[in-house]
Amino acid sequence: MDFAAVITPPYVAKPLRLEPFRALLLAPSRVGDPASARAFARPYRAVAARLLEWERAGRVIRTAEPALFLHEYTAGGLTIRGLVGALAIDRRASGLEDRAVWPHEGIHPAQADELASRMYEMGMNPAPILLVHEGPADVRALLRTVAARAPDVEYLDRTGQKQRIWAITAPVEISAINTSLRDGAALIADGHHRYAAYLQLQEAHPGTPWDRGLAMLVDQTDTPLFLGAIHRTLTGVTVADVTAAAIKAGGAVHPGDRSEALADLAPDTLVLTDSERWAVVTPPSVAGIELVEWLQAALIPALAQAPTAIAFHHAAEDALSRAKRRTVAVLLPAPDFAAVRDLVNRGGLLPEKATSFQPKPSLGVLMRSVHDESPGPR
Repeated sequence: MDFAAVITPPYVAKPLRLEPFRALLLAPSRVGDPASARAFARPYRAVAARLLEWERAGRVIRTAEPALFLHEYTAGGLTIRGLVGALAIDRRASGLEDRAVWPHEGIHPAQADELASRMYEMGMNPAPILLVHEGPADVRALLRTVAARAPDVEYLDRTGQKQRIWAITAPVEISAINTSLRDGAALIADGHHRYAAYLQLQEAHPGTPWDRGLAMLVDQTDTPLFLGAIHRTLTGVTVADVTAAAIKAGGAVHPGDRSEALADLAPDTLVLTDSERWAVVTPPSVAGIELVEWLQAALIPALAQAPTAIAFHHAAEDALSRAKRRTVAVLLPAPDFAAVRDLVNRGGLLPEKATSFQPKPSLGVLMRSVHDESPGPR
């Protein structure tokens, strides 16, 4: 990965606003089915027609009227509720205080370009970006009232996620939600490149439905996403190579066995292993989210020979399973949400693949077609 090519995406300006939209939903039997990916395959220009075909066959459902949607999903014992709508992205922030959406990672322009081209050809947002915030109490209370009603849609998908969806169509409720959200801000939990693609499409097609992009807003104080680390494996180097680089970059190294090393993984340490050798590394005067910055900006560049590959792993077990003589697993501690929020609030960015917000909703539960929408309010 060419880290030098990473840039900061633009900032969307307040007010934070979610517009109602007519949703497309894959039929419950199709959500989580790998064969459903065929609907979004090349040629992308044919996707809209393909979905119409699927709608006629009952494999896609289109809601009768525009709405905001409360989407609740349960996976791995965690239940997440989020508000899904068409996020207003037609204004750019003039400064940090004016930001409605906070990216916390840089993006690769070529990847954003490719996603923008794909979405434009499809004429749709096939999945919402995932945003997190600490929501206002009145919105939290209103959404709990909505969730107390019988859901409009409820099913268990093929991945084992339980899905429940409520359509919010009452103008008074939609107005109350957006009035309370307007001065707030949300952090991008997942979808930085899709967010950047949204902004490209908006700038290229202002005054059209591309002035909005599909988003799911999760209240981290109500049904929080789990925030975990993203671990690394470095191929083409040894534990000795990495510990030497750590010392060169100002860190301290403490060899040990597996149980000692794993017990010592903490907010201010990381663990190295090739499955036989284990070491705990303590960077110089950094902790938490700063640790992954030190790894990326100081330790890896200090290696006498660059890794032939760097892989990213959401589970420590996955990273450990790939560790061997010339592949070093690097285990990182879980970041703290407040620390990430505070860093981004100051205008900072984390390195790519620094955080893992889980669980994410299954693909196809709620989608948005721009062909169903007029330019919208101004």
